[in-house]
Amino acid sequence: MTIPQHGEAPGVQDASRPPDRDARVRLGVVGVGKMGLSHLSIARALHDVDVVGVCDSTDYVLDVLGKYTGVHTFGSVERMLDEAQPDAVLIATPTGSHADLVGSALDHGMHVFCEKPLTLRADESRDLAQRAADRGLVAQVGYHNRFIATFREVKRLLDADAIGRPGHILAEAYGPVVLKQKGSTWRSRRETGGGCLYDYAAHPIDLVNWYAGTPEGVRGSVLHRIFSAETDDEVYSTFLYGDGLTAHISVNWSDDSYRKMSTSVTVSGSRGRIYADRQEIRVYLRDGVEPPTGYHPGWNVRYTTELTPAVSFYLRGEEYTAQLESFVDAVHAHEHHARQNSFDSAAATDAILDAIVRDAEHSSETAAGRRADSEGHRRTPRRWGRRG
Repeated sequence: MTIPQHGEAPGVQDASRPPDRDARVRLGVVGVGKMGLSHLSIARALHDVDVVGVCDSTDYVLDVLGKYTGVHTFGSVERMLDEAQPDAVLIATPTGSHADLVGSALDHGMHVFCEKPLTLRADESRDLAQRAADRGLVAQVGYHNRFIATFREVKRLLDADAIGRPGHILAEAYGPVVLKQKGSTWRSRRETGGGCLYDYAAHPIDLVNWYAGTPEGVRGSVLHRIFSAETDDEVYSTFLYGDGLTAHISVNWSDDSYRKMSTSVTVSGSRGRIYADRQEIRVYLRDGVEPPTGYHPGWNVRYTTELTPAVSFYLRGEEYTAQLESFVDAVHAHEHHARQNSFDSAAATDAILDAIVRDAEHSSETAAGRRADSEGHRRTPRRWGRRG
């Protein structure tokens, strides 16, 4: 399946409005589930942020937050936007609700940080990206892997041509999320969460998009169910690029051989090889290659602890704070575009997700046709035997 190509506009700062260092970004938070609570905790710890409102559909959650944190709580998003009047909104609700909530915030002229993926439809994501650009608003999506130091080092080395021309990228993610047949949650329903593809595979796919750009097409896509009744639990696909580069995606969220989610990338180039995960980056450079500063021919190993800059508040991992700091800093500086993980790049990732769905459906229909043909042949079996 071919994929529409869309570029990402650079961040632009409004020189007529220098940052007001005494001002604080007024932030509203929509959705306080697992990720929303994490974002809320980090946001309240940032020195230049005032959380002016929290919205959720569950009353007892709001009651507890109001009682023990003192934040203003709302059961209606529109009421929070009108009464609290935030400068920016953080959206951490089920993916199926993103399009309407993000659109409403943009219509109110508010900057938006939205959990990934942006939406479940590539055309909706492109529309939101255009609306944010037209209004000059900072619009960022929570692909936190781009803020993990080892994955950032992969990007730096590729941009520096450290391993020559890349020929193949392998991006993987495995973990024990869905391990038995049970009642579905919003994540495992296609219309609300999108299953493994949108909720899990989106992470390594976004990394590939960051490293190599949007592929011209995808082939051999497979969306398999293991335990889920409504959507996929494992995802496999091959990306094709015009310069001969290929990338393969291998993702399974029903793999209990892993204790927790594990994302990794391997890039094979003409002059070396890079492997990276959350903990370390391993780089092999062939003899005769001019190594980047800090590297040498042969194997090199660097750990996330030595590559990760300090953040103002630690929760779950430096990358979660780093991404919110990047968002808030861009808003604070009156910039008109996210510094990283913009709606443009998220829409490009969503276009790949959409292409994988269409390719998998096409592959499934083709396979069904082949099975039907095979069944027809079996009705009049060919007789095999020795010649006398």
